[in-house]
Amino acid sequence: MSTPQTGSVSRLVVPQTAGKVVRLGTTTPLRLDCGVDLADFPMAYQTYGTLNADKSNAILITHALSGDQFVADPHPITGRPGWWHLAVGPGKVIDTDRYFVVCSNVLGGCMGTAGPKEIDPKTGEPWGLTFPVITIADMVRAQAMLLDHLGVTQLFSVIGGSMGGMQVLQWASMYPDRVLTAVPIATAAHHSAQNIAFHEVGRQSIMADPEWRGGDYLKQGTNPNRGLSIARMVAHITYLSEPALHRKFGRRLQDRSQITFGFDADFQVESYLRHQGSTFVDRFDANSYLYITRAMDYFDLAEQYGGLLADAFDRTATRFCVISFTSDWLYTTAASRDIVHALNAVAANVSFAEIISDAGHDSFLLEEPEFWKVLGGFLEGAAQRFGVRK
Repeated sequence: MSTPQTGSVSRLVVPQTAGKVVRLGTTTPLRLDCGVDLADFPMAYQTYGTLNADKSNAILITHALSGDQFVADPHPITGRPGWWHLAVGPGKVIDTDRYFVVCSNVLGGCMGTAGPKEIDPKTGEPWGLTFPVITIADMVRAQAMLLDHLGVTQLFSVIGGSMGGMQVLQWASMYPDRVLTAVPIATAAHHSAQNIAFHEVGRQSIMADPEWRGGDYLKQGTNPNRGLSIARMVAHITYLSEPALHRKFGRRLQDRSQITFGFDADFQVESYLRHQGSTFVDRFDANSYLYITRAMDYFDLAEQYGGLLADAFDRTATRFCVISFTSDWLYTTAASRDIVHALNAVAANVSFAEIISDAGHDSFLLEEPEFWKVLGGFLEGAAQRFGVRK
């Protein structure tokens, strides 16, 4: 079992778009899985609510590939509502009048936490591809250092969907004594060959863009917007289901009454995907996309424990609520059941819910009443069990 890495920290002048930022590892560096020691690095985060007197009400929310720390705030670049504003806030399922919520930008990200876009203190220039390759476990170790800085020694819950769910599983396996409850949503204990294949298409589209410049585009004043846009378009398809796409777009034409016999966006679905790609490049870094997708591809929790997933949770006291969605073909219900079976094998306390939804993988971000009912019920029951007070 890994233990938290604690080092001294110092405050930064906070960039406008990053929210709160702290420098970690100023005394004890973060040892990455690739063998590199990452010292004196920035980590950006947001908090909501107030930590109670006995520090028992902290919830860590872990974000997905394209997410960031702005889980409930309007995004500082796009102005859009926080990616989980439906769930997090006063009186909501994750009630910030009751809980102290923390969400950080992951290691390798591009919203203020150390990643290829940030400045390498040794050179004074952006890291680019000289930034070390990171893993999901590295992301979690950095989050543990952040929580040490915030004085949070134990979490009431760790909650996250998709890549966030991978971080939840990593947290529960690496730091079981710090996690009372864990809610992995729409996720898997390892990345499948199909998942890796989709990511590789996205990475190749970025690296094939002439403006990528071998990953050195920031220094050269360019940006591989076309490649990153295509990567986003491909990924976005995997977040939706065929019924959802049909319901939203069908074969309807975009701003025209007949086909053009050309290669413009004749169909609404084409225009939608192009819009998704073009807006994504405004807020995301291409190299970060490479690093984060690679971290997801490397994720295999069972492999970390000799090939047996159950061993990742051996003797755990954490209470789990595993949630999947019927139409999610990216991280299927079968993948969630594998997690549940592993937890059952070690007699862990686990609840499982498969939510009926035709919205696909993105269901956990949408208004799905049954999902919110399950999540809220689990948290309420756990709060009463552990005596969590405001």
